[in-house]
Amino acid sequence: MKNKIVLKGRLKNYMLSPVLLTVLLVALNIPMYFYQWESGLAVSAFTAVYFIVAVVNYQKKKPLFVSELINFATQYGTVQKKLLNELDIAYALVDFNGKILWVNERFTELTGKSKDYHKSITSIFSQITREIIQKNAVESQLHLTWGGHDYRAQLKRLEFSSITPDNQLVSVEGGEEYMTALYLYDETQLNQYMRENDDQKMVAALVYIDNYEEAMNSIEDVKQSLLVALIDRKVNKYFSSMDGLVRKVEKDKYFVVFRNMYLSKMEKDKFSLLEEVKTVKVGNEMAVTLSIGIGNTGATYNQNYEYARMAIGLALGRGGDQVVVKEGEQITYFGGSSKQVDKNTRVKARVKAHALREIIESRSHVIVMGHHIADVDSFGAAIGVYCAGRVLEKKVQIVLNEVTTSLRPIKECFTEESGYMPDMFIDSEEAIELTNNNTLVMVVDTNRPNYTDCPEILKKTKSIVVFDHHRQGSEVVENPILSYIEPYASSTCEMIAEILQYFTENIKLASCEADAIYAGILIDTNNFMQKTGVRTFEAAAYLRRCGAEVTRVRKMLRNDMADYKARAEVMRNAEVYHGAFAISVCPADRVESPTVVCAQSANELLNIIGIKASFVLTEYQNKIFISSRSIDEINVQLIMERLGGGGHANIAGAQLPNCTVEEAKYKIRQILDETIEKGEIAK
Repeated sequence: MKNKIVLKGRLKNYMLSPVLLTVLLVALNIPMYFYQWESGLAVSAFTAVYFIVAVVNYQKKKPLFVSELINFATQYGTVQKKLLNELDIAYALVDFNGKILWVNERFTELTGKSKDYHKSITSIFSQITREIIQKNAVESQLHLTWGGHDYRAQLKRLEFSSITPDNQLVSVEGGEEYMTALYLYDETQLNQYMRENDDQKMVAALVYIDNYEEAMNSIEDVKQSLLVALIDRKVNKYFSSMDGLVRKVEKDKYFVVFRNMYLSKMEKDKFSLLEEVKTVKVGNEMAVTLSIGIGNTGATYNQNYEYARMAIGLALGRGGDQVVVKEGEQITYFGGSSKQVDKNTRVKARVKAHALREIIESRSHVIVMGHHIADVDSFGAAIGVYCAGRVLEKKVQIVLNEVTTSLRPIKECFTEESGYMPDMFIDSEEAIELTNNNTLVMVVDTNRPNYTDCPEILKKTKSIVVFDHHRQGSEVVENPILSYIEPYASSTCEMIAEILQYFTENIKLASCEADAIYAGILIDTNNFMQKTGVRTFEAAAYLRRCGAEVTRVRKMLRNDMADYKARAEVMRNAEVYHGAFAISVCPADRVESPTVVCAQSANELLNIIGIKASFVLTEYQNKIFISSRSIDEINVQLIMERLGGGGHANIAGAQLPNCTVEEAKYKIRQILDETIEKGEIAK
């Protein structure tokens, strides 16, 4: 049977339009018979002839017209295919499983594969996997490298239904009826220009000498200028080698500007300037240390300077002798492994005491809170603030949601029978109801808002004061009107004891109040064996004069038999990693306050010969709590910060939600391996 060519749609209507005009001629011919039949007959004859000619013309011209259309379409498709084949952009078609169906000449030039190569696209570009091709996205892109060039690979899905809407020419099992078009855009030159532009951006830095006054006082007057000159030379030489501009703005402060291309070099050598400055010796007993704050990736130079200013504040708040790089929201730390210098001057404590007194006097109500699961240090510090508010006849309330076994004997001294208000201690719900714009909220023993007992009240008032002895991290309480953070201090109770001495003359402390503050110092120093300085013993002596009694405090801090057994279990199951790191787990189901036993066990593990740092984990309140301790060689704070925690160089911790004990132990081992591999700590 001979195939017939059938026209459809607008093309058919166009070809039939002459034939259809006969209908109009017939309609016009009928009225003419009523006026003059001769004329009507003539028109009828013309209409008949026109109809015959139109039909014959349609039948003869249709094949020729269709042939011309097919010829044009063929040529047009050939042109399109030729253009696509010679397109300067590498182009390929792959099926649902990533198998190459067709490639153009540019693709073959780029990859060195012929057009007969029909293997998986993953065999050429390992980044383009089957999962990427099959994921539910109409269009996606990724960046890859091939032959030393950078490419942006754009993948676009081509549905068969959109290519052939009237019929189904191809059917793939599973109903996945599409191909994927792959375009490769060469962005090598663009990326090179972007890198060059980033390299030329200016970076702002602030360099501070941490212990300028102490170092100057430790040498003779005639050598002081020589020490300063040697430090200046070290700083200028280091940054000049990086094409940096150094300007000394104060006797112990420098402002530095250099290009971004040198920042990675500084990070690679871990800012060797920190160690070089420590080698400067002209008779000074105390090594000079620096703190450096660097601001980068800001939209303007002023913003980079603001980043640098924030970074240097963070470096000083963390104890100095380190570099803090702030790039937008990202903060990176370098150094900070040396012991903090104990400053003998009490000028800062006196200034903070007077400032705190003025703030409390101007407020009607004071709420004090420490960190979640309060320990003896945060409780003792809160009691000290309570005493300060009582002298000024201000109502002070302490937020306390949970009382641990170690804290209970001390808290029981502050009862209504002992003369204290029944609402001296409140929970979070009461604190939220009582807090208003005229309430002073004082945070003690932590500087991280999420670690406080009631973070909600920090948003209900603008009057916030922070007293803490932990190093600052990237997350801090925002906009406090007074902040006193001293990482060198042994405990917050030590800081509060100094504040009370300058707060007002002849301040009176009850014996139980002095005991509570003294107990905080005792616990955080591990019976005066860790982080103790001259000021630690001076604070203890002041509290002793106020009525603190060592024997009474020791009785209150005793543990029960269950705690001792749990600690023994920790010691028995301790795993020694790399021969220097003790890792163990504290059983949470056998003790009332596993976090307290966890910290005590970490201290105990340091008594083992060869142990440089200890890590004890316990599961409590759907979190994994980690207590880490070291003596002097290892900075456990840097390790805990990688887990989202913090603390001191020798005492630190972290909390891991949505994590198991085994996963937490694996993370600790992984971090230890990384730090050892990078040379940050030695085995």
